[in-house]
Amino acid sequence: MPAKVLIVDDEANIVISLEFLMQQAGYEVAVARNGEEALEQIASFHPDLILLDVMLPGLNGFDVLQRVRQHAGAHELPVIMLTAKGREVEVTKGMALGANAYITKPFSTRNLLDEVRRQLDACRQARIDEQHETFTD
Repeated sequence: MPAKVLIVDDEANIVISLEFLMQQAGYEVAVARNGEEALEQIASFHPDLILLDVMLPGLNGFDVLQRVRQHAGAHELPVIMLTAKGREVEVTKGMALGANAYITKPFSTRNLLDEVRRQLDACRQARIDEQHETFTD
């Protein structure tokens, strides 16, 4: 079963590119174009990873991230901030709110795919470790 990636961005050209890239890499993809839609998609699509823009209509990416981290079932969900907001203050804020990685636009598709794989692998490994601990207790 392929990993599920939720793309949250309101720029159509970015969404098309990311959707194509993620599908070509073998991931199942869903798209949200604003913060409220992102929260709905998280609840219904159950993504394994989120690519999250900061500048969104309605709830911004920081607000979405904060809500994700407050939700008991989604606090470990990997979130990669993918945004043009690359000043140190935004990066620091994103990481402080719980982003797993912060990639600025324009981005290298190879670097993005590497980071997606790394985050999904780390999440998978954490689940395996958690199950192992449960059986050894």
